[in-house]
Amino acid sequence: MLTQYEAIINYIDRYGSITTLDAAKELDITKLPTRIGEMKRKGIPIEQKEEHRKNAQGKSVSYMRYWLKKEEK
Repeated sequence: MLTQYEAIINYIDRYGSITTLDAAKELDITKLPTRIGEMKRKGIPIEQKEEHRKNAQGKSVSYMRYWLKKEEK
């Protein structure tokens, strides 16, 4: 069984990034920001940015998107 950290990294490797909604729907992880913070403290190079969109009711919502920082060569 994968740890939540491994599941998050695998998802990012496969799809390029992850949001809280992705984590909840696809991985059953409901506290993605908490896991991301823990991962950053462990030295995993994760970057993030805030994104905005309209929800089904037309209201503007914001959320975070996370991805692994690319290694510089």
